[in-house]
Amino acid sequence: MPIIDPLPISGFKEFLPEEQIVLERMKRIIVKNFELYGFSPLESAAAEREEVLLAKSGENTKLIYGLRLLERSDQDVGDGKDIALRFDLTVPLARYVAQNYGKLAFPFRRYQIQKVWRGERAQKGRFREFYQCDIDVVGDGKLGLLSDAEIPAIIYSIFSEMQLGPFQIRINNRRVLNGLLEYLKIPLSYGDGQSTMNIIDKAEKVGIEKTKGMLVDLAGATNEAADALIEVLTFKASTDETLKWLSAKLYGELFEQGVRELSEVMNVVRVLGVPEESCVIDLGIARGLDYYTGTVYETTLLENPQFGSVCSGGRYDDLASNYIDRKLPGVGISIGLTRLLAALFDNGVVETGPSSPSQVIIFQMDPALRSDYFALAAQLRSSGIKTEVYPEDAKIDKQSKYAVKKKIPYGIYMDQKRKGDGVCTLRDYRADSESTMNFNETLTYLSS
Repeated sequence: MPIIDPLPISGFKEFLPEEQIVLERMKRIIVKNFELYGFSPLESAAAEREEVLLAKSGENTKLIYGLRLLERSDQDVGDGKDIALRFDLTVPLARYVAQNYGKLAFPFRRYQIQKVWRGERAQKGRFREFYQCDIDVVGDGKLGLLSDAEIPAIIYSIFSEMQLGPFQIRINNRRVLNGLLEYLKIPLSYGDGQSTMNIIDKAEKVGIEKTKGMLVDLAGATNEAADALIEVLTFKASTDETLKWLSAKLYGELFEQGVRELSEVMNVVRVLGVPEESCVIDLGIARGLDYYTGTVYETTLLENPQFGSVCSGGRYDDLASNYIDRKLPGVGISIGLTRLLAALFDNGVVETGPSSPSQVIIFQMDPALRSDYFALAAQLRSSGIKTEVYPEDAKIDKQSKYAVKKKIPYGIYMDQKRKGDGVCTLRDYRADSESTMNFNETLTYLSS
């Protein structure tokens, strides 16, 4: 039988054990902080009916992975309907809220950390399968701005604990931008439905001159209107100075509503203890997706701006109109954890550690003492010390090399003589030292 090439599918990222341990640690940090703010966990099915996904997929239609059986049975794949893998966590949330509307307490606060799939071209930093870590607050009919203000505090808490270097949460309000476009008579869309907000969203990447040219040549703005818009997009000052400057602008009712909302959100962000240098108003932040209607967020790592936004999201007026006759406004953010972690590894921002969670390994020095080794391991585990026993008889040198390769910090040696003396030898691989002590001393040392 020929050997099959084990090459994986491109874009489906698989981490090595030492990398996966870092991923799991980051997931625990994210979960801890989501729950600290009262968000409940949600896991939705990996697959949805195609009609559910297509109802809100927009430009993602061509990216959806459909599912089929290799050999069709009498039954269709999904209750008589074609099904496909989810491409984000927002559509499943919308379907879930609509389905369980009568059972949920609103505002509904949920977090979700699961994989999503997109059939796009695999390239460096972009994957076809990846983890998203989302939180959303969904209201029934209305949702106050306090939920918008909590989001930066959650982001700040997570990225501070992750210790990825200095970061900055940038906030804007889409009503400021939409009101400005309306006042300046710049259309919200042009051509065959292209969004003017996408031009604004890409301004930082392509530069001001090119942005102005696109506003004039594509969106049909006058030179004067384009200049006025760019003046707002590029204004940089402290939070108080920015709000004062905006308040002096007479750009119409929608613009003024956006400024009031931005002011209210930033005031509460301060009360929640987020330092001003970590959370700033950036009037150039647009978020290109059309469903954002109010507050929008982007988070960047200041020492690695090439990563782009590592946590983004915003306020939307309606979550589930395709699935239920109720207005369900919400606000949320998403962290693309797989993409972020791959970039952190590639750029040396995060280093890997051990390829095992074990704190200690017990070496098998004498087959006659095997039951003693496993009894010792059981006692260590009962004290919360992650322990493994080398799984087979082998030379001590081989066992020790195994521990070194997996970067297990400690190794325990016990032979007949040590057992008779009531002691064992504890090897500290990090300090390159050994100590002989009784079991209680060993347990105390490892527990400290």
